This record gives sequence, structure tokens and C-alpha cells, in this order.
Amino acid sequence: MIEYLPIILFATIFVLILFGFPVAFTLGGLSVLVGIVVFDVDFFYLLALRVYGTMQNFVLLAVPLFVFMGIMLEKSGIAERLLETMALLFGRFRGGLAISVVIVGAMLAASTGIVGATVVTMGLISLPTMLKRGYGPRLSTGVIASSGTLGQIIPPSVVLVLLGSVLNVPVGDLFLAAVIPGVGLVVCYVLYIVIYAQVFPGRAPAMPKAEVSAFRERGFSGELVKSFVFPFLLILAVLGSIFAGIASPTEAAGVGAFGAILLTLSQRKLTMPVLKEVMRETTLLTSMVFMILVGATAFSLVFRGLEGDKLFLGLIERADMSPYAFLFLVMVLVFVAGFFIDFIEIVFIIVPVVAPLFVAMGIDLIWIGILLAVNLQTSFLTPPFGFALFYLKGVAPPEVKTSHLYQGIIPFVLIQIAFLILLVIFPEMTSMLL
Repeated sequence: MIEYLPIILFATIFVLILFGFPVAFTLGGLSVLVGIVVFDVDFFYLLALRVYGTMQNFVLLAVPLFVFMGIMLEKSGIAERLLETMALLFGRFRGGLAISVVIVGAMLAASTGIVGATVVTMGLISLPTMLKRGYGPRLSTGVIASSGTLGQIIPPSVVLVLLGSVLNVPVGDLFLAAVIPGVGLVVCYVLYIVIYAQVFPGRAPAMPKAEVSAFRERGFSGELVKSFVFPFLLILAVLGSIFAGIASPTEAAGVGAFGAILLTLSQRKLTMPVLKEVMRETTLLTSMVFMILVGATAFSLVFRGLEGDKLFLGLIERADMSPYAFLFLVMVLVFVAGFFIDFIEIVFIIVPVVAPLFVAMGIDLIWIGILLAVNLQTSFLTPPFGFALFYLKGVAPPEVKTSHLYQGIIPFVLIQIAFLILLVIFPEMTSMLL
């Protein structure tokens, strides 16, 4: 019985979280109780050392800085200008408005990385416009929700920072490895929209030529430069400094946070109430992440103390499971878990358990990190707890039903699954820039 205690602990925590118990306190509380029973009071000394080691992790400082950058950019109004400009740039094509949403979603992902902020912003600005232009509610909601989740895979991404910490791999390498998969996913979305617009032209019409011409006559080139230059400079400052080896991800996150303040100031949106709101939201999000991290540290310590990793490895060896079969099992587990729990919870509960097993099998953890990031992206879209769907439903017009959202995201979830399989077949896609 005692040898199967790690599995019982893992299953109990998972079930309690499904029943709605707070993740951080379920993870930490149950793990501490088991630790005291099994290891006596000495367990607390070990736990204190592990938590202190986590607090000293310099890389994790990037989390609040990237969160601050994303929320500040949401307040700057740059997203609105980008969407308006891109809509008229691609408006003369069938499906052009949807294509513009995908491209702006990718740019916001590369400059914010905050899924909730991106989905809400694009939902408020784009969804009414798309419906007014004759776009179907399913395509409109599917495009906005899926484009908003690109912040999960396109760097700088908070999930990549957390995965780098859990997998113990350089975050800068994860960022580099994610560039081609991120761009590839954007291309897949655009191709789907182009094909959809050809098959169902009435559901993805072009904008009236007169409206596009009128906009171009108002100084289109100048507006294009204003809309793109500032976000591009911020992306260049953050990612360029990391990829060039000038700054660590944490230092680059600091540059990004400062750059976001300057951009908001340039748009004349930086006021004391805005600054207070940004700091409050950043504190709330960061506190949630780090409370879960402390709980996950306790769980990881107890799980490994009970030799849970050796137990799982033994079970896999006895099952004569190949590395690819184990990878398939983990990816299915993460995908199904994404229906019920948040990506942060998956990163801190499932990933620490399977990471040592991937190491024992000699599998590249950078590649695993990217596969997990793409897989976790679907957790924002899959019902019943797809957070992108909640965000979008909260700002959608009354005529947009929940059924429209669920039906709209199906093609994009299938695209993500197909793209995940492509990354498994062609792992070099993640190593081209390394």
C-alpha cells in the first residue's frame, strides 16, 4: 500500500481540484499533511529550504514584469489602433477582417503574452464589427478566441517562463524554440480562414471598396507607420535583447515593462488611476501564480521523497512503453486535464511528475516544453472551463450564444491538435534557431 502512496496522493489532489477546492492550498496542504505523517516534523526543514530556493529563482521575476507589461499595453489603446489599421489593410479581401484579427492577435501575443487581456480587447473592438460586416458568429468568435490564446506559445510567454522553471531549461532557449511553431500556427489559422472564405463567401465577406478607399485617402501610410512602429520596437527590445544575448529573460521583461509605460504615456493614457489598476491586477495575478508555485513545491518534495518518479518509471518499464508511447500518453493527459483545470495548475502538478521520466528516456526537454505549450494553449479553448471562452462571452453582444462559441472553436482546436502532431513528426521545427 505504502509504495502506491504517490499515485494515491496525485489522484486525490487531482480529484479535489476538480471538485473546486483552491489549487494552492489543496496542493500545499495535502502534501504537508502527508509529509508530516511519512517524514515526521523534519519535513518542514526540507520544505523551507525548497521554498527559499524557489524564492531565489531569478528567472521567475520575469512573471510579474511580463504580466505588468501586458496589462499596461491593454490600457494604452495600441491594440485598438492596430485592429482598425489591419482591418482596412486586409479589408478588401474575403475573410480579410478575420485575417487581420489573427495577425493582430499574434502581434499582441509577442508584445503582451496575456491571454485574457488580448481576448477581451479584441472581443470588444472586433466582434461587433465582424458581425456588422456580415461575418458568421461561429467564425467570428472562433477567430477571436483562438487568436487571443497565441500568447501561450509566441514569446514572451508567461507559460514558457513557468515551463522553463519547472523543466529546469533556459527560458531564452524556450523562447527561441517557440518562434517557428508560433509563426507556423498563425499561418495555419490564416490558411483556414482563406479556405473558409472561399467555400462560404457569404459568411466572410470583403469590406466595401468605398470605405477602404476613403480610409486610404486619409493618410493610410502614416497611420500604418504609427500603428506598427511602437509595438514592433517593443517586441524588438524584449525579444531582440534575449536572442542577441544582451539580456536575460528577466532583464528583458524589465525593459518591456518600462517600454509599456512609455508607450502608454505616448498615447496620453498614463494616469494615476490607470497605474493603480495595472499594479493591482499585476499583484493579484502574480500572487495567484506564486501561491500555486509554493504548493507545487511542497507536492514535488513529498512526491519525490516517496519515490513517486521511480514508481512511475518502473510502471512504464514493466508496461514496455516506448518513449513515443509515453509522450502520447502525457499529451492526452494534458489535453484532457485542460478541459477541467487551468494551465498553471497543469504546469505545476503534471509536468514535475513527468519531467524526470522524459530525462530518463533521453528526450530533449526543450522540445517537450514547446509541445506542452502548444497543448496547453488548447486548455483556453476547450469547454467547459475554457477561459478564453469565458472572457469572450463576457464582452460579446447578446445575440452571440454560448453554442456559437463552442462550435466556433472546434476547427481551431483541431488545427492545434494537427499542428501538435506535426511538431512531434518534425521535432527540428523547434531546434532550427537554437
